[in-house]
Amino acid sequence: MTDSPRRAPATRAGATPAGRRRLRRALAAAAVDLFVAKGYEATTVDEIAAAAGVGRRTFFRYFDAKDDVLFANHDEIVAEMEETFAAADPDRDPVEVACSAVGLVLDSYAAELDVSLKRFTLTRTVPSLRDKEVATVDRYQRVLARYLRARFTEQGDETSSLRAAVAAAAIAAANNHVLRRWLRSGGQDDITASAAEAFALVIDAFRVEGPSDETTVVAVMTTATPLHAVIAKLNAALNES
Repeated sequence: MTDSPRRAPATRAGATPAGRRRLRRALAAAAVDLFVAKGYEATTVDEIAAAAGVGRRTFFRYFDAKDDVLFANHDEIVAEMEETFAAADPDRDPVEVACSAVGLVLDSYAAELDVSLKRFTLTRTVPSLRDKEVATVDRYQRVLARYLRARFTEQGDETSSLRAAVAAAAIAAANNHVLRRWLRSGGQDDITASAAEAFALVIDAFRVEGPSDETTVVAVMTTATPLHAVIAKLNAALNES
């Protein structure tokens, strides 16, 4: 008599990094749907957890409070921005790098249109969620400013702190303008083209002028190209011209 084959142990939903990301997003999607259907104040953590198929304790392993769930991928985006900074060519314009990094925020919104539109409605109608959104944007801006300050200091800029703060604010403003325009259009606006135009203005405003001849540059890419890749490709073409 032979032994029956052993079954592989079941993998818990949050046992791997990918599983944790999926669970965070499942909790966020469940929360957004409940907030829209029942109202933010009337929705409980227990209801969010149940809708996502987990328990209350699991919810609090991922989020400190109910309002945190609306921006579930915030920490992931910040980590990806830091990775973009670390991998950037040291000879590349730091403002270009910062624009590419913040483009990841727009990519994340575009990837989840339904959740993004519902979140937009909620942040316009629930004061506590609007405050949370403001705090989230502020953190992105501080991450940008920290990177820019370090790079400007390396370049010997005596006004590195001020210049970094102003540049980071401009990048954040451009990002918010593009994002809100896209959300108000119901996701119909061309977010890629709008972002490329807005970030090009910021890059041009902070570019260190040098002797050069004007050159026309053409870059070809598909509409499905991620925003950070669009910005990187445009700037690579400009630098090669």
